[in-house]
Amino acid sequence: MIHDNIRPLAKLVDASKDFPSGDGVIRVLKNIDLEIFPDEFVVVLGESGCGKTTLMNIIGGMDQLTDGKLFFEDKDFSHPPEKELTAYRRRSVGFVFQDYNLMPNLTALENVQFIAELADDPMDAHEAIEKVRLTDRADHYPGQLSGGQQQRVSIARAIVKRPKLILADEPTAALDHNTAIEVLRTFEEIVRGQGTTVMMVTHNAEIARMADRVVRLRDGRIDSVSDNPHPLRAEELVW
Repeated sequence: MIHDNIRPLAKLVDASKDFPSGDGVIRVLKNIDLEIFPDEFVVVLGESGCGKTTLMNIIGGMDQLTDGKLFFEDKDFSHPPEKELTAYRRRSVGFVFQDYNLMPNLTALENVQFIAELADDPMDAHEAIEKVRLTDRADHYPGQLSGGQQQRVSIARAIVKRPKLILADEPTAALDHNTAIEVLRTFEEIVRGQGTTVMMVTHNAEIARMADRVVRLRDGRIDSVSDNPHPLRAEELVW
């Protein structure tokens, strides 16, 4: 994927993050330089504890940098006021987590509508449910849905805001292979069909084969960034 003359959607410059540890601090991210471009599917690979989730949380405005800079569409979000950070999370970023984070007392559709009401220009909630192929389950509660269906509701909640960037943290880790492929197919349709950027954190190297670019983290640093000129379809993945 060629990025010459394309403005990054999100950009980290010499970014580092410290966390308290005993009497001192531990540096979890170390001098990260990374650009995320519009309309691409980026997979971040690495072993547990290498900083993948922290990296995602920094880009998503869920956590703030210790050192360095974060830009989103050229606006500096390195240390913004909380009000600006909240608006950034609501308007620009959608989140998909490993454990779904659905509200158990709301139906699938109501879970999506709840998020839509927080957005400035949301998609119709029924449309979002349709895009993840769950129209026939819209009136079911999370407890009545399979893990894969719950994760697809989570994806519908992410896309209903019409975000420019969706961040997904190990979204298939709790799923069996066939269910995981169905969820990955949904992400594939979002990137290829809607032009939404997706950044997915995973320890599953096979998933990287469907990405446009692969970022490998090791001990809090970027070990490599590689383009994938021939991304596979979700149904072609095997593990």
